[in-house]
Amino acid sequence: MNRVPELRGDHLRLRELHASDHDAFARIFTHRVLTRYLGIDRMDAGQAHDAFARSLAQPLTHPRRTYTLAVCAPDDDTLVGTMGLLVEDYGSNAMLTSLVLLPGTPVRGHGHEAGRLLMAYGFGHLGLHRIWAGHRSDHHHMPKVMHAAGLHPEATLRQLFHTQGCWYDVTTYATVAPDWKRQAGSRELAILDGAHRLERV
Repeated sequence: MNRVPELRGDHLRLRELHASDHDAFARIFTHRVLTRYLGIDRMDAGQAHDAFARSLAQPLTHPRRTYTLAVCAPDDDTLVGTMGLLVEDYGSNAMLTSLVLLPGTPVRGHGHEAGRLLMAYGFGHLGLHRIWAGHRSDHHHMPKVMHAAGLHPEATLRQLFHTQGCWYDVTTYATVAPDWKRQAGSRELAILDGAHRLERV
């Protein structure tokens, strides 16, 4: 099993998915508004069920390339969002994916922290050199989230996402391990250095 240890920040934590997360996961990916800016279309119930089953099985894959983690409040194990990392098949690169938070959750406004925790794990345990992310260019809230995560603008990819029957441009951001590590906080440095003593979930 290739499981990620619990990654704990100041305002939220990341953990592997549990079977009991099914309904909250399905709520996210069948929701018309929450999926509006993702690079995939809103799923129906069957598609969400199948996507959850695939995500739940990720720790069983070797080598593991896809990490879909639950976002939870610090002292509550309920899934209130998702955050993902897709390790590319070449080089030492990965893409942050699928940051979605349910409305009304106490961790809203701290989505960048989920990205930072996962980047610390990627640059530390996974030994990645470069991590990038992107958002639809018309999602005007995301630049400040990317900046807070320690990512810097790179390019605009024309008509990359095809969702809701339309093509959308995507703005990309990236950082490399030496640069990102210089601005890491104490919790992130603990993950980078492997010094955290968190039980595997």
